[in-house]
Amino acid sequence: MPTFEDFLKLDIRVGEILRVEEFPKARKPAYQLWVDFGEEIGVKQSSAQITECYTREELIGRQVLGVVNFPPRQVANFISEVLVLGIYSEQGVVLITPERSVKKGDKLG
Repeated sequence: MPTFEDFLKLDIRVGEILRVEEFPKARKPAYQLWVDFGEEIGVKQSSAQITECYTREELIGRQVLGVVNFPPRQVANFISEVLVLGIYSEQGVVLITPERSVKKGDKLG
């Protein structure tokens, strides 16, 4: 069973989606995201299976939560550097977002 100390090892930050591209080479429908996590971390890319609930246009400018300290992972021909967090629901993956707009790079605490 994971401990609280295990949870503290995760670096979960707020980022703003800057760019979204279709990802036709992914095995399951997905987007390629470029997310700005602020000055300390910068812009990171992520593959996200969120096509059922979001259009590319509505994702631009949206704040999301992401795990920024996982090792990069190759997904087809794309390197996913962060894990954007979402909830698996009946309608598809729903992103976890701050209730209010906050500073990019703010840490989940």
